[in-house]
Amino acid sequence: MRVDPSYLTNLVSSLDQTQANEQQLSSELSSGASITSLSQNPAGAGENVLLLNQIQQDDSFTQSSSLVTSQLQVADSALGSVVSELTQAVSLATSANNGTMSASDVQSAGSQIAGILNEVQSLANTSYQGQYIFAGGLTGTAPFSTSNTTSPGVTAYSGDEDVNYLELPNGQKIQLNVPGDQIFLGSGTNSVFGALNALVADYASGTVNTQQAASDTEALSTALNYVSQQRVTIDNSIDQLSAASTAATNEQTQLTTAQTDLMQADIPTVSTQLSQAESQQTALEDVIADLESSSNNLFNKLQP
Repeated sequence: MRVDPSYLTNLVSSLDQTQANEQQLSSELSSGASITSLSQNPAGAGENVLLLNQIQQDDSFTQSSSLVTSQLQVADSALGSVVSELTQAVSLATSANNGTMSASDVQSAGSQIAGILNEVQSLANTSYQGQYIFAGGLTGTAPFSTSNTTSPGVTAYSGDEDVNYLELPNGQKIQLNVPGDQIFLGSGTNSVFGALNALVADYASGTVNTQQAASDTEALSTALNYVSQQRVTIDNSIDQLSAASTAATNEQTQLTTAQTDLMQADIPTVSTQLSQAESQQTALEDVIADLESSSNNLFNKLQP
């Protein structure tokens, strides 16, 4: 009868492997993680890295989205207040133009419009977390100031034309601001401050040039509509950010679940496997001990 001379060596090798498996299973059981080293499962470890990277990207985007959404909401609120102020100014100007007001009442209307101009300028200089949101890229300086050294006064813009964007995880870009001169100065009859300064001058003396005042009132109405149009850009960006943030949050939840499933040990299964490995180790140790007690001679086992 031929006997494999490597029999005992193979048994010892099996014991070593069983002990290594037992150690790995014990590590999984104590840590609760199914992958405790790169060498144990290179493919799984690599997939885990990819999942974690995407989860971090989604988390970073949702945090950035929350911050810029708050800024856009401040801008939207400011423009909503501007619309209300300009609506009141149009109403005051319309009343002053009807020819029934006394000179003092006309001057009072002009003073109220001057107050509205100051309020609109304050709104145009709205800041969020120390940054002026209608200044384009020059967010450290208030963008609008008015000089009354001439009549009508002149409101100047000291910002720039920079438009900022936030890139979504899918590569799409969302506009985050509208430069203030585009909103409040426009071009020609779209200038909010041009129309307001003109109306303040129209009513300063109490005597109304009806034709000029009507033209300036119409210009303010046009500017009011233009501001509302610019506000739509802000509103659309808020809606897009909300949808993108929801999508990123949902994806992050799904990826986190996948990462947990990948990395979390199946405790009942691992416990069963560990118990089997321990039993196998005991059996192998018994066999090896039995062989060694017979002077490591397998042929002795074959003797009657």
